[in-house]
Amino acid sequence: MERQSDKLYTSSIKFDKRLYKQDIKGSKVHAEMLGNQGILTVEESKLICDGLEQIRLEIQEGVFQFSQEFEDIHMNVEKALFEKIGSLAGKLHTGRSRNDQIALDLRMFVKESVQEIWDGLLELRRLILAKADKNIGVYLPGYTHLQRGQPVSLAHHLLAYYEMFKRDCIRFVAVYESADVMPLGSGALAGTTYSLDREWVANKLGFKNLTTNSMDAVSDRDFLLDFHSASAICSVHISRLCEEIVIWTSEEFDFAKLGGDYTTGSSMMPQKRNPDFAEIGRAKSGRVFGNLVAMLTILKGLPLTYNRDLQEDKEPLFDTFDTISKTVRVITSMLNTIVFNEDKMRLAIDNSNVLATDIADYLVRKGMPFREAHGIVKNLTDYVLETKQNIHELPLEKYKSFSELFESDVTSITIENSINSRNVFGGTALKNIKSSIKIAEGHLREETRKGFND
Repeated sequence: MERQSDKLYTSSIKFDKRLYKQDIKGSKVHAEMLGNQGILTVEESKLICDGLEQIRLEIQEGVFQFSQEFEDIHMNVEKALFEKIGSLAGKLHTGRSRNDQIALDLRMFVKESVQEIWDGLLELRRLILAKADKNIGVYLPGYTHLQRGQPVSLAHHLLAYYEMFKRDCIRFVAVYESADVMPLGSGALAGTTYSLDREWVANKLGFKNLTTNSMDAVSDRDFLLDFHSASAICSVHISRLCEEIVIWTSEEFDFAKLGGDYTTGSSMMPQKRNPDFAEIGRAKSGRVFGNLVAMLTILKGLPLTYNRDLQEDKEPLFDTFDTISKTVRVITSMLNTIVFNEDKMRLAIDNSNVLATDIADYLVRKGMPFREAHGIVKNLTDYVLETKQNIHELPLEKYKSFSELFESDVTSITIENSINSRNVFGGTALKNIKSSIKIAEGHLREETRKGFND
């Protein structure tokens, strides 16, 4: 026996009411267009638009009563419009289906969402750039496999994250372009017999392009996949940054400290300062990945055209937007409080063998094949590890015991020389870093001046 509560199973109003602004805006423009085309009278069009505006204000002010009986945002708005202007409300749906209506709402929501995320990423990139500029002369080990590899400037390390988030901005611009296609006029699946002015609607709603196939238009959610994909990649970058913050603020590394507002104490151990914000930022990637997989799974077996499965596309979208937009803001604020421990970073270099590659390169410049030089320096580093020394502390005589090509100038290999010798484009040499920062500052100024998607 069917229970009354089962009837609510297909209701989506509890979450798609969030689309009320997009839904009402689209409906108002549709009504205006019907009036322009003579499908409605100008007076009818105006009455519909006035009624819709009243509903928008009621929802905005929190006095509108949503009903699960009218299962989605479209039907709730339409029911309220009937109550305000009577049977005329039924003319609003002329030449339109809920299928192309929801496709429009979602595209508008995605366009607005990516602009907000892009703005947040721009601010994060600006902060990273400022941190890099202040730390050009701070050195630390660069790592592979979490093992000390070669010395680098802290600025160079930070700029790697700048590049990641720059690519994220590019991806979100592409998401905007993917969503910037106006579907209204596609009807349920085959278009409409009414003489709609789709170009006028697209222009009024700020869309650059029109959908070209009505069946695809009502069933396409690729733009949502693009959004989830860009968000998932962005969350990877956020998670990597958070992971390094967790590592660097540990007592074992002690490379950095976070402001007190972005750490929490232990309920039992009073000495603890846990990087909870970074850990939560790292963990949020999981739900963003899950939303991408959910959307892929929803779409993978759908025949053309619209299927009710697509009702499930909204909650993952809202969750991913909320997660990414808030996380970007919080991580930016957290990173603004970070203080780097320059002495501890330098000590990590000094108490290591990060100059081993430079010493191998030294032998190569003396004419030795690199593979042979690599083997000699490997034996050399094995020796210093066994004897608990550092490679840069060895006397010349010990160097010569491994190769007669070593001369007194081997002792001139220093951290500073190592860093500045890597002056190939993209390397960690300080002049490269300064140039990269200037170029990035110029790009950011231009992006800020133009604004999103200009």
